[in-house]
Amino acid sequence: MTADLEGRAALITGSGMGIGKAAALMMARQGAIVGINDLKPDFVEPVVEQILAEGGRAVPVVQNVATRDGICAAIDTVADAAGRFDILVNNAAWVRYQALPDIQPETLDRMLDIGFKSVIWGMQAAAARMDPDRGGAIVNIASAAALRSAKNSVVYSGIKAGILGLTRAAAAELGAQNIRVNAICPSAIPTEGTAKHRSAERDAIRAAHTPLGRLGTVEDIARAIVFLCSDAAGFITAEALTVDGGINHTNL
Repeated sequence: MTADLEGRAALITGSGMGIGKAAALMMARQGAIVGINDLKPDFVEPVVEQILAEGGRAVPVVQNVATRDGICAAIDTVADAAGRFDILVNNAAWVRYQALPDIQPETLDRMLDIGFKSVIWGMQAAAARMDPDRGGAIVNIASAAALRSAKNSVVYSGIKAGILGLTRAAAAELGAQNIRVNAICPSAIPTEGTAKHRSAERDAIRAAHTPLGRLGTVEDIARAIVFLCSDAAGFITAEALTVDGGINHTNL
């Protein structure tokens, strides 16, 4: 069974790098028309160029999806360019790890705007542009931190746990429109954005405590995203798929 996305139109927020970029490349290779989103053209343009060079189709979407107007405009850009809208991947995030006494209003507000509110506004706008006969798929990127938390992650873990609640509630509401809504909970994945929170020593410890004996890759998460967006997952909704090599449910 293959994840054929031929002709489907998708927006992946925060797809200028990391997991979002990997998912965009993989989705385009499966035939989707992919909206590449970031705040900076310097992040968007290389991904669009790579997809076009490989013979795929991509739409540049330089937009701030942390606002309702911004994510609505992003979805409209893709839908207008493709003549349809089928897939939304809510991947964008802005993360700061702070101890509880150190959390400041501006940090909390920005993390909520990008990581939580944009998921709500994105699902709202996507559902309005999806054809009720064809339906569609929404994948929200949560985190293994929604399941097991560490110190200095009150805001991050809270937002990611909240995304699981949003996912289940939206799945219940949007199923009548043939829209499936699922979440993915990745473990700590090496990306440009996570580099400052990692070290070789910490990576080695994490790998040693993972049953599969290695850290995950952006491609591991991208494959899960593409699967949940495809007809191969046609009867899967309201689920949170943990993609972490088994680390959260074992004790090595």
